Amino acid sequence: MNSDTSFPLLYISLLLLLLGAAVVFVARQVIKTRRVESALSCLQKKLSKEKGTAEEYYELGSILLDKRLFVQAIAQFQKAIKAETLEGQDLAAVYNALGFAYFAQEQYDLALKNYKEAVKLAPDYVTGWNNVGHAYERKQLAGPALEAYEEALKHDSNNQTAKRRAESLRKRFVPSA
Repeated sequence: MNSDTSFPLLYISLLLLLLGAAVVFVARQVIKTRRVESALSCLQKKLSKEKGTAEEYYELGSILLDKRLFVQAIAQFQKAIKAETLEGQDLAAVYNALGFAYFAQEQYDLALKNYKEAVKLAPDYVTGWNNVGHAYERKQLAGPALEAYEEALKHDSNNQTAKRRAESLRKRFVPSA
């Protein structure tokens, strides 16, 4: 094979390889989307006909949250809480998700209220503590934000989010000697 034909052949081979990878990626996304849409449809049908479990309301709320349908997600998370069958870490996860839905709508006071309920139910819930800190930061309250990140680090000293945010807050608000 001479060099005149090897370059176009290499180019076409690379192009086909890239196209093949793109096809695989798109196919995986389509399958994932169909799976989520199917779960959404099944849950909505079931819950419109009969009372669901706290887990079902939470699952539906989570799907709606991923779809950025915050008001509908909030309603589902509230139903999960009202079912009164969850406790501890599971209930904390629902309150955390509810807080996230409020946070996404820039309702930071409601977000904080729910994040705090999550960490009250599960004091070692690191994600909840990170979210408390983030909400305080959005409210421009550096002291409480730093305290929340430090609480997260008490429970997981390797938590990168809490480490990074706490360090940033210390640099901005603690005067250097």
